[in-house]
Amino acid sequence: METRADTLTLALWQCAYAADTSDALLRLDSTAAQARTHGADLLICPEMSLTGYAVGAERVANLAESPDGPLARAVGQIAQRHGLAIVYGYAERNGTLPPFNAVQVMGPDARPLAHYRKTHLFGDTDRAQFTQGDRPPAVFTWRSWRLGLLICYDVEFPETMRLLALQGADAALVPTANMLAFDEVPQLLVPARACENQMHVAYANACGEEPGLVYGGLSTLVSPRGQVLVQAGRDAGLLYGKLRRPVRDEPGAASQLQHRRVDLYGGLLSGSAGD
Repeated sequence: METRADTLTLALWQCAYAADTSDALLRLDSTAAQARTHGADLLICPEMSLTGYAVGAERVANLAESPDGPLARAVGQIAQRHGLAIVYGYAERNGTLPPFNAVQVMGPDARPLAHYRKTHLFGDTDRAQFTQGDRPPAVFTWRSWRLGLLICYDVEFPETMRLLALQGADAALVPTANMLAFDEVPQLLVPARACENQMHVAYANACGEEPGLVYGGLSTLVSPRGQVLVQAGRDAGLLYGKLRRPVRDEPGAASQLQHRRVDLYGGLLSGSAGD
């Protein structure tokens, strides 16, 4: 018999970016209410969901805040009001340097649960606006689930997902702003990352347009066997899915973690496979 600890219901919010942060918070409030009405325990928003993604280096810098700034407090109030956790993206202040592309998880008690800075910047837009993160992805525990955070391009690297798997993560939560030209990510890479690490992957993408960019949607929730549980189309909406405990240690689960030959992988650190 399933218990509440055995499952976790997610809502993946696929949306176009708001005109400003005030509008973004209003939309988040109404979306969180809808998600909770449908039984969601956790709402995942797209990358840079509160500020917009392709808004230019100057605007990103002006909107950047600390992890306990006004935006964080506003999201905390929304999470508390509706009784669910919220994964949201924002620009984190970084002194005199360009800000970090960051994601934070706010719990239903209005307290932060986890924080992560994007470690792999993609393309000219990312590199012009942000500083790459300086810490590897880590897991946090909530409601007895071990969860990890990545941002968009990060999930395309086998190493980031493997780091989470080696820390015992049950699922990777991935706010995203993937463009229309890269459908292979939700359709091929995300299921592969889930399967090879025996983890759920929740990939919440943007849709619509910003100057020079068209977002591809296709937000996706994948099981630890690589099965696509639910996948959105191109338009805005909420996507719901229930996570069940990974079966990494069960017979037939085909987890490769225990069979890794770490004595042969030194070239991964140097960037060369050796002779």
